[in-house]
Amino acid sequence: MNEEAEDTKARKPKPSCFSHLTTASQTLFSAMARKPLLKQTLATLFLLFVLYSIFNAFFHPTDSSAFDSTFSFNSASSVLLASGYPKSPAIKVFLYYLPRRFTHGVIRHHALARGARISDEHDHVSSLKYPGHQHMAEWYLFADLSRTDSERAGSPVFRVSDPEEADFFFVPFFSSLSLIVNPVRPPGSVAALEKPVYSDEENQDALVEWLEEQEYWKRSNGRDHVIVASDPNAMYRVIDRIKNCVLLVSDFGRLRPDQGSLVKDVVVPYSHRIKTYAGDVGVADRKTLLFFMGNRYRKEGGKIRDILFQILENEKDVIIKHGAQSRESRRVASQGMHTSKFCLHPAGDTPSACRLFDAIVSLCVPVIVSDSIELPFEDAIDYRKIVVFVETTSAITPGYLVSKLRSVSPERIVEYQKELKEVKRYFEYEDRDGTINEIWRQVSKKLPLIKLMINREKRLFGKETVCSCVCTNQSAISTL
Repeated sequence: MNEEAEDTKARKPKPSCFSHLTTASQTLFSAMARKPLLKQTLATLFLLFVLYSIFNAFFHPTDSSAFDSTFSFNSASSVLLASGYPKSPAIKVFLYYLPRRFTHGVIRHHALARGARISDEHDHVSSLKYPGHQHMAEWYLFADLSRTDSERAGSPVFRVSDPEEADFFFVPFFSSLSLIVNPVRPPGSVAALEKPVYSDEENQDALVEWLEEQEYWKRSNGRDHVIVASDPNAMYRVIDRIKNCVLLVSDFGRLRPDQGSLVKDVVVPYSHRIKTYAGDVGVADRKTLLFFMGNRYRKEGGKIRDILFQILENEKDVIIKHGAQSRESRRVASQGMHTSKFCLHPAGDTPSACRLFDAIVSLCVPVIVSDSIELPFEDAIDYRKIVVFVETTSAITPGYLVSKLRSVSPERIVEYQKELKEVKRYFEYEDRDGTINEIWRQVSKKLPLIKLMINREKRLFGKETVCSCVCTNQSAISTL
């Protein structure tokens, strides 16, 4: 009996630290019942601290070797630098050296078609002037990449000479100029019956054939190539062959949803055709309430223009004129916009037009009546601060538009003008930190999607599939 008792006593387990803690806790709480309130509070806090320390010791042991005695904790940035956190690399762009027919050859044919005398040797970049028109983004982007690195300081992209290093490939075809090389001839005239020497359609075909032979086009099926097609009709013949590219467009009015979208493409501004207003904000010298000068009769969505003409042409303090592109028209438009509080921007054959950007640089508050318009750089610009938007159905209600504009106070108009002055650099192609840098910034933002698409296609064995990252409408991804 005594042996069994001794054996049982020998097998009795030793109390653990948790047992001691429990016993201590019971003793402490027993004592606390007899202590004043302050002592009970202090004891409770002490007990919680002990429990926290034991928990950390068992479940979150610290490896002291992870710390360096010389490490600095002065700021969060020092932590990133110490860990070698990489900076965002500059986006690299390779400028294709296209055959002359696609660049300066287009300029040459444009001049020849208007009676200029140019020899075949007259092809140096400095001796052929690109003619001014409203779709000059193609020229300014090409000229930008043709400058030296020091001249391009501050650009969001870096030009590389090795295509292997490139993120994007810029194709400097003057597609919008190519479209208007041959002047419009009066129907039935001798000139209209003659076959033109230059063919935009042939050049479009030849360009794509050239591109499809290039190693880097084949590698990505053109997805990392950038093509300017800012005139709504530019590249129309080959659009399905270049729809994978990043297209720089003025709007999507002539593109199907599978050809262009805000997801993969970039909306770029027209080149304004009137002089930038040099004065300050204010309404004292702006006697006209609303100004418009342009073609009265347009197709498709532009049919609203004729209705607006009928409603507005007899309104007091409203100037609305029919006019085509010409030097005299630009002079009259400049004077009108610089002396008006509001400038009307109705839809044309497509939702956008040069007139909007003429108004912006004139500090004439744009009034947009174009329900399907897409605007450039909307991630950087809140257009509600610089534009009065009017729905089409309201605008064609007699009296509505003028009444709405008359109700805007002079102080509010000045606020609009101040905002216009702040953002107008975004629409100045010749500004060193203006339109061109912003276009490149927008193109750079497409890179993650481009890489996704290229890598995805490499694993699909060349099969055509519907991808949830390809846009199925003009402004959003339907599967998001």
